Amino acid sequence: MQTQNNIPALRFPEFDGEWENKKIGDIAKKVNSGSTPRGGSEVYVTEGILFIRSQNVLDSKLSFENSTYITNEINDSMKNSVVHPNDILLNITGASLGRSCVVPKEFTIGNVNQHVCIIRLNEKNEPAFIQPIFASKKGQNIFTSLQTGSGREGLNFQSIKGISLAFPSKQEQQKIASFLSAVDEKIQQLTRKAALLEQYKKGIMQQLFSGTLRFKDDDGKDFPEWEEKKLGEFCTFFSGGTPTSTNQKYYSGTIPFIGSGNIYDSEVFSFITEEALNNSSAKIIKKGDLLYALYGANSGEVSISKMEGAINQAILCIRNKECIEYLYYVLLSNKDKIVAKFIQGGQGNLSSQIIKRLKYNFPSLKEQQKIASFLSGIDDKIASVNAQLEKTQTFKKGLLQQMFV
Repeated sequence: MQTQNNIPALRFPEFDGEWENKKIGDIAKKVNSGSTPRGGSEVYVTEGILFIRSQNVLDSKLSFENSTYITNEINDSMKNSVVHPNDILLNITGASLGRSCVVPKEFTIGNVNQHVCIIRLNEKNEPAFIQPIFASKKGQNIFTSLQTGSGREGLNFQSIKGISLAFPSKQEQQKIASFLSAVDEKIQQLTRKAALLEQYKKGIMQQLFSGTLRFKDDDGKDFPEWEEKKLGEFCTFFSGGTPTSTNQKYYSGTIPFIGSGNIYDSEVFSFITEEALNNSSAKIIKKGDLLYALYGANSGEVSISKMEGAINQAILCIRNKECIEYLYYVLLSNKDKIVAKFIQGGQGNLSSQIIKRLKYNFPSLKEQQKIASFLSGIDDKIASVNAQLEKTQTFKKGLLQQMFV
C-alpha cells in the first residue's frame, strides 16, 4: 500500500519530502550487454576471466557455481562489456528474464554474454536501492510489459533506459539498501542453516540405517541385533481408486481426496461424497498411515498422513504393528535407489508387489522408536528454520511494497 505524491507508506523518520521520478537512462552511465566470443564454448577455459551468463545471475545474487572463464585476450576484445563492482546485472532473454543482482563490492573482473545486461549507475544513485525494485512484483510487472519479439521473451536497451522509477536522495537510497541488505543476510543465513540441517539429516540417516551408529537402551545396554525382513512379511498394503470422473456430483462432498501430488499436504482441495466412495475403489486412510506414491511425477515419495481421507490408485497405504515412523525414514532414505532400480529412464510404475518385496534390516521396536524420534527431532528443527525463512521472505515482500513508491 502506498500513499500519493511520491511518498512511500513506510519511511525512516529522518527523511521527508517527495521522491523524484527519473528514467534509468537518465541516471545510468552504461546500459548494454556483451556477446558470445567467436568460437563459442570452444574458447572457454578452466580459469581466467569470469564469463557471466544468465545462469550466474540469480535472484539478488551473483552465483559463481558452474562458472565459465575466458582468456585475457578475449576479455580485452570485449572491453565494452567488462563488469565492475556495484554494476546491476539483469537477464534480458529467456526463461530467467527479469532476474537481477548487484555485483559485489569485492568483485575483481568479469565479462558478460548477450543475455545479461549491465546497468551502471552514476555516482548520485545506489544500485542496491534499485535492484530490489527490479526483483519486486512491481519490477517484474514492468519487465513483462516491456518484452519484445514474437515470443515476447526479450528486453532491449531502449526499453530498459525508458523505465521510470521514483527516487529519494542518495542518503535515503543507501539507508533503505542497507536495511534490505540486512534482511537478505538473514534470509541467506536461514537458507544455509536449512541446507546444513538437511545435509546432516542425510548423513545421519546413512549411519543409522547401516548400523554404523547405534543407540543404547534406557539402561545403557546394547539393543538386540537387527533382523532382515521383507516389508510384505509384517506390513499390510492397499491402494485406492478414482470415482467416475464424468459424475461431477461425486466431487461435491466433504471427504478429502488425496492424490500422489499432495501426499505431503496438511490440506487438500478436492473432496468426494460418501456415494462416490461407495461406488468406486477409493479407500479411506487414517491419520498416521504411511502413504507411498506408486506412479506419476512423485513416484517414490513417502509421507505420514496428516488427516483422514480417501486415496486414489496412485497411492499405496502401508500399515504395520511396529514403528510406522521408522519405516517412513527407511523408505525415504532409499527413495532414489528404489526409483532408479524400478523406474528406468523415467518409464514404468512402482506397484504394491514391488514394495512388498523390498528387504531391509530392522532393529527391535524400541530401537526403531529411538531412531524415529531422533530423526523426527531433526525434521522439527528443519521445519522451524523453514518457517522462519518463509516468515522473513514474507516480511521482505511487505517491505518492498511499502518502502518504495
